[in-house]
Amino acid sequence: MSTTSAEPVAALSPEPTASTPPPTPPKKSTPARRRGFGARAASILPPLGVLVVLLGAWYGVSIALAASGKGFLMPMPHEMFTQGFFDPQVGADIWISLFRTTGVALTGLAIAMIIGIGWAIAMSLARWVERSTYAYAVMLQCIPILALVPLVGFWFGYEFLARVIVCVLIALFPMVSNTLFGLQSVDKSQRELFRLQKADKWTVLTKLTLPAALPSIFVGMRTSAGLSVIGAIVGDYFFRRGEPGIGSLISNYQSRLQSAELFAAILAACLLGVAIFAFFGWLSKVAVGRWYDSTR
Repeated sequence: MSTTSAEPVAALSPEPTASTPPPTPPKKSTPARRRGFGARAASILPPLGVLVVLLGAWYGVSIALAASGKGFLMPMPHEMFTQGFFDPQVGADIWISLFRTTGVALTGLAIAMIIGIGWAIAMSLARWVERSTYAYAVMLQCIPILALVPLVGFWFGYEFLARVIVCVLIALFPMVSNTLFGLQSVDKSQRELFRLQKADKWTVLTKLTLPAALPSIFVGMRTSAGLSVIGAIVGDYFFRRGEPGIGSLISNYQSRLQSAELFAAILAACLLGVAIFAFFGWLSKVAVGRWYDSTR
């Protein structure tokens, strides 16, 4: 019996040759902080650029009007602050009036949200309600609000209640239409699944259609939020009794040709609308932003 010597074990991995390129080191990823700063800059710089252009155009028009003796038509942008917000008397009047208008706008918006969501739910549960009443909601939206304001004042007076009613009339239709659209846009297969489980209408509403309609409801809220501010200002503009709001102040500055104070009051009203709109945008992200991509 012959014995053989053991062969050396071959290496598992071949040695690198001249033709084999050395492994490339992994690329360093961009720090998250740098990416976040770049995203914030990309979202902030374009609006700031537009603002600079608008301010430049504003100054140009104001200087041209001042040279022609009509500077009261458009004051300098900085005069809104020097003669408006920074003036003790004017600034106090603007902020007090804005506070009153905010109360009217929020009250009217809350009532419009309750009525609009309830109305849309009733139309989604019963088709005969939709066929009977939706046309009147469209008519209410199509009628110019200035045609209804005198009737509102004649029927309900010229104070807080009348202003709230004007807000409701303006802000109601977006809540109705967007909520109804969301309730009716639920996937048909999901409805069939609930039907197979023999779920009643209330279960389908609370477990399926209403949660699925939340994105549309928040769109209606954001739209109605801006419209409620418009309604409050329109009511203040026409209803002079009771505690005056920012609309009454705008009318007073207009009649006195106080252009700097007038522009300051208009800017305050715009900031109010933006603030309420931004609040409901933030609220929609908190409520549905984790599972609804469009709100991110």
